[in-house]
Amino acid sequence: MTLSRREFLRLAGLIAGGATVSACSPIYRELSGLPGTLAGWPPLSTWDFQVLSRLTYGPTEQDRFDITGLGWKSWVELQLDPESIEDPAVNWRLRSLDSLRADPDTLANWDREVLIPELQQAALLRRVYSRRQLYERMVEFWSDHFNISVWKGDCWFLKVIDDREVIRQHALGDFRELLWASAHSPAMLVYLDNQVNEGAAPNENYARELMELHTLGVDGGYSQSDVMELARCLTGWTVKEHFWQGQFTFNPDLHDSAPKLVLGLRVEPAGQREAESILDELATHPSTARHIATKLVRRFVSEAPPAQLIEDTAETFLSTDGSIGAVLERLLLEGLPEWGAKVKRPNDFIAGGLRTLAADTDGAQPVQEYLRQMGQPTFEWPTPDGPPDRSDYWISNLMPRWRFALDVAQNQIGGTTLDLDGLAAAAGGDTFNRMAELLLGLRLDPELSRGLQAAIGQVDEHTQLQLLLAGLLASPGFQWH
Repeated sequence: MTLSRREFLRLAGLIAGGATVSACSPIYRELSGLPGTLAGWPPLSTWDFQVLSRLTYGPTEQDRFDITGLGWKSWVELQLDPESIEDPAVNWRLRSLDSLRADPDTLANWDREVLIPELQQAALLRRVYSRRQLYERMVEFWSDHFNISVWKGDCWFLKVIDDREVIRQHALGDFRELLWASAHSPAMLVYLDNQVNEGAAPNENYARELMELHTLGVDGGYSQSDVMELARCLTGWTVKEHFWQGQFTFNPDLHDSAPKLVLGLRVEPAGQREAESILDELATHPSTARHIATKLVRRFVSEAPPAQLIEDTAETFLSTDGSIGAVLERLLLEGLPEWGAKVKRPNDFIAGGLRTLAADTDGAQPVQEYLRQMGQPTFEWPTPDGPPDRSDYWISNLMPRWRFALDVAQNQIGGTTLDLDGLAAAAGGDTFNRMAELLLGLRLDPELSRGLQAAIGQVDEHTQLQLLLAGLLASPGFQWH
């Protein structure tokens, strides 16, 4: 039986109208402390569900066992050491994506229409199946921070290398090393036009974004003169076009070798080392610390970042010389009690639904198309500031989310399936409450539960489960975390 759009919208309306799942008061806040009781799964406190909802792409059965057994603080500490976490499932899922291991010279000869989808497919598979969830969250954070669109020039193949050797290699490491790797990344140089930055005609694009977006922030204390002087330092930083295509190179013939003055620092002629010395200054500048701290607090804690938490996080950044792991440990272990609800961005919504429902997906273009419809196709954001991290930007485009909820519940997405029989068995006869516990973290309000049963009680059990899952995925209780 195919679910009608009218039935689904009626159900979504019932759930949205329930006081326990309103957008202003997510269900886990309204019914604080009630445990989940899914068969075979350990009880999960509302706080633990909240932590998993924000720091993973969606709590799996294993996540629930881990956080219950370890306690949430020890779970965070374990996640901050991703190399200690075995990750066989995601490795198996990625086994056939040869492009992830190829060098740039090889990738330059690939078909663009094959390479970009593989890169996007890998990102979604990692989000859905990796046990190193906080690491994957930080990979997304830095991918947004150092945004590169695959549709700019040769970035369609250079971003594969940037993702592997810049973002993923340094996501939980040292910010200085991450910034250094990004500055030497051919993908970044091409995306922000530094490969044509020559002494005779300086191009300031990369120098500006390096200060405004990557380090100091728009109010970080630099001037237009600093931008132009840094651009002069970066002249000659380019990308090989022929032999060893797609690799970084410094061309001294294109470099402006006169002295410069950047942020009050006199830069003597030193070729490639000129810009590298400024990178060292930028990496640990107090404005950089505050800029990064603000973005991390906004991403993981609240869209209205508490001022003191920003200051404390920035202080940790400076005192540890930019240790990303130390900054996150300080922020998450001490900052989470100041939690503020946020709308899930499309990546969070789709990966979270698939992960929580234990879906089997290949991550390929049929499911990727829903990300495109929702406005966040992976690695395609056109401007250097990256996809917005604000609820008001994402909340207005709900129809594609509802369509995804309906289609995934009906197994209508190519390459993606739900084990509906397995979900029904896990519910153990209490389908409405246990599916709500699975996706929202808590049981339904009794009045709302009765309303849902009345709304869909006339269809067969299989269709009833499809309707319920679609309605819960589309509800504000799941849209917010």
